[in-house]
Amino acid sequence: MIIGLPREIKPDEYRVAMLPVGVELLTGGGHEVLIESGAGLGSGYGDDAYAAAGGRIVEGPEEVFGRAELIVKVKEPQPREIARLRPGQAVFAYFHFAADRDLTEACLEAGITALAYETLTDGDGRLPLLTPMSEIAGRMSIQEGAKYLEKPQLGRGILLGGVTGVEPGTVLVLGGGVVGFNAARAAAGLGARVVVMDVNLDRLRYIDEVMPPNVEEIYSDPHAITAALREADLVVGAVLIPGGRTPVLIERSMLRTMKPGAVIVDVGVDQGGCVETSRPTTHSNPTFVVDDIVHYCVANMPGAVGRTSTQALCHATQPYVLKLAAGPLDERIAGSGEFAGALNMRNGRLTHSAVARAHGMESLLETPDR
Repeated sequence: MIIGLPREIKPDEYRVAMLPVGVELLTGGGHEVLIESGAGLGSGYGDDAYAAAGGRIVEGPEEVFGRAELIVKVKEPQPREIARLRPGQAVFAYFHFAADRDLTEACLEAGITALAYETLTDGDGRLPLLTPMSEIAGRMSIQEGAKYLEKPQLGRGILLGGVTGVEPGTVLVLGGGVVGFNAARAAAGLGARVVVMDVNLDRLRYIDEVMPPNVEEIYSDPHAITAALREADLVVGAVLIPGGRTPVLIERSMLRTMKPGAVIVDVGVDQGGCVETSRPTTHSNPTFVVDDIVHYCVANMPGAVGRTSTQALCHATQPYVLKLAAGPLDERIAGSGEFAGALNMRNGRLTHSAVARAHGMESLLETPDR
């Protein structure tokens, strides 16, 4: 199989979708890997490392997209990349279709086979390709939130951990999954008062068992969220509906009940976000203020720590790339429950019901019973 590894062109995206060792494993198995020159530089991997692994370095994206049967990326194809895609070509990447109708329509029109990292499930129903980036984003949410609580960043001027004789800041984490768990652990380590809210009582019990005493667990409902927002210095949106649009838990009217200068880090903004006022931002211009509340809504948070993120991501994706390359793509997708979950569209039709529901496109479902 011919596999293409393009350079990521989304703003402030420094990850690369394959390590040199992954290229070595593929070329050792008889596959051809085309790497766009400079693809790994943002993560500290030069062209020479990929060439030594047996990959072929090409200048520009034309040959990568023009010849590859399988494109392996990190982030969703950008408009000028979509223009290079062709019917039947497979793309394995993070797509987050439910939050972006334009992207969904453009990829449907391109006729690609879209395999989404974020909806690939393993035999236990877990999301193994979303988990490593969720771990990073959860920890980064506290790192970034703490920075933007500083007064020069328009925050409240709060040190999350406090100091002797001064109470610590309060962190509200909405969602107790991978993002929320890692955010809570990072905030607790700084010494903040942490409140984790979720609707899964078993998950709250687990968090209660493993977290230190400065972490509280509260069942999530609209009244409880409203009350918790009044006390929060930092709010982390860590809600996930696999493949679907994130539900809005914080309406604009609720911002007026919060402390001026409080910070919201909406980690799920790439799936639409759990805050009504959220909109995607970039690392170059990460925040905006609405009703005196600082919003940090970077849609590719792990991209800022490209070296760590690339290694964590590729350790997870590498086995699946090898599986995809091992046989005809249609057979690999049809024969594996993992890839059936990852499949979001093919031949101009949607194959994931959560994406179809998000855009009212149920009529375009290839398999309506999924």
